[in-house]
Amino acid sequence: LSKVELRVSCKHLLDRDTLNKSDPCVLLLMQTQGQWMEVDRSEVIKSNLNPVFAKIFTVDYYFEEVQKLRFEVYDSHGQAGVGTHDDDFLGGMECTVGQIVAQKRVTKPLFLKYGKFAGKSTITIISEEISGNNGYVELAFRAKKLDDKDLFSKSDPFLEIYRIDDDRSEQLVYRTEVVKNNLSPIWEPFKVSLNSLCSCEEKRKLRCVVWDYDSRGKHDFIGEFFTTFEEMQKAMGENKVQWDCMNPKYKIKKRNYKNSGVVVLLDLKIHRVYSFLDYIMGGCQIHFTVAIDFTASNGDPRNSCSLHYINPYQPNEYLKALVAVGEICQDYDSDKKFSALGFGARIPPKYEVSHDFAINFNPDNDECEGIQGVVESYQSCLPKIQLYGPTNVAPIISKVARVAADEERTKEASQYFILLILTDGVVTDMADTREAIVRASYLPMSIIIVGVGNADFTDMQILDGDDGVLRSPKGEPVLRDIVQFVPFREFKNASPTALAKCVLAEVPKQVVEYY
Repeated sequence: LSKVELRVSCKHLLDRDTLNKSDPCVLLLMQTQGQWMEVDRSEVIKSNLNPVFAKIFTVDYYFEEVQKLRFEVYDSHGQAGVGTHDDDFLGGMECTVGQIVAQKRVTKPLFLKYGKFAGKSTITIISEEISGNNGYVELAFRAKKLDDKDLFSKSDPFLEIYRIDDDRSEQLVYRTEVVKNNLSPIWEPFKVSLNSLCSCEEKRKLRCVVWDYDSRGKHDFIGEFFTTFEEMQKAMGENKVQWDCMNPKYKIKKRNYKNSGVVVLLDLKIHRVYSFLDYIMGGCQIHFTVAIDFTASNGDPRNSCSLHYINPYQPNEYLKALVAVGEICQDYDSDKKFSALGFGARIPPKYEVSHDFAINFNPDNDECEGIQGVVESYQSCLPKIQLYGPTNVAPIISKVARVAADEERTKEASQYFILLILTDGVVTDMADTREAIVRASYLPMSIIIVGVGNADFTDMQILDGDDGVLRSPKGEPVLRDIVQFVPFREFKNASPTALAKCVLAEVPKQVVEYY
């Protein structure tokens, strides 16, 4: 999944108003299951037939899907908002997200109902993919002693920021609100993505323009200045950065001209947003633990009907699931050592029931060398244990959570923990498990549960918070959705990669949400 930012502008819109020009607004609709649904809408631009909208539409982009979009332009009427009546409709255009992404810039004519052209009206959509190293920046501007453009009152200033692209074209990044009747306005702080502001290039030139607002759309130019994101960053902490707001015409004409006011950047905060790849490339290690269900409901391992039966020619379902998921995880684990635990069995020497034993029977070091080491430990431990019960998984979740919490406290290199639980039935200790998952959601860990065999796993879906938020018995919600549950039978005839793809799809998002 990637996100795409869309910017919209129009030219030669129809004039629906008798006294002044149309006040356009754009609606973005998306087709879902044959129905057009409104996703978002732009601001209203007063009295303008060639609007450049400041609103940036953000859409999810799925390479493998055809995503149909429709842009509709309406003439807005003050407080009544945007009416969707035919007489307010200035035209519409349909395309797909893929077309805009492929062409980066799409200009098309606007059509009225029944395929009629809306005069010479056109709409232009410019797309930008939000890159992985993207973050956003919060900016707070004010101005001092701006030129007065109004006869009977003071100027009504607003600020626009444009990014200058490699082809010298300018993209509107942000337009502030208008501060009425004030030559030293303080504008509201605002957030923009680094991608949007400077294409994540600190030295890219930015043009900032101050205007005196006019309700008829004929804004008066007060002045402009040029800067870069690199220069803006001097405003971090207690520092402020300021620029002379210049009117080039006055500079030529007036001998003692100094400026048309000063614009000050009061504050700048950078919020970095990292992707899963950023964490992996930055040295985050994935630590992989597998937990295997050794309860009696699996059947006697010596019997070929048992889910734990070791067939020399064909791996059982436990092994298939373990290898499919483990092989992907091992690429992100530098030491290739995996913790392997068992639960629900009586174990030597005293044959007491354990819900978190090392399957290599080494209590001081439960790690195995690679996936192959886990497979060998699993096969050699089966004859030594007695399958028993019940199916309690809370102890293992809590055990991995303790390790994750210890790692988090030392904070040397970031470690992220994935716990793969392979089980043949519904857990017995559901209340304790829910409590353990809520606690774990505050730690750097994800839990994958694969249901093996043909049991009814309906109750297990509760743990996978997809159809509602998982809560502890006391009603406390999870901080992050960290559990993915999949019945193995759905992948029995598919390739091992299909299972891995399904259960691991959520992990990158869970890592990013944690950090």
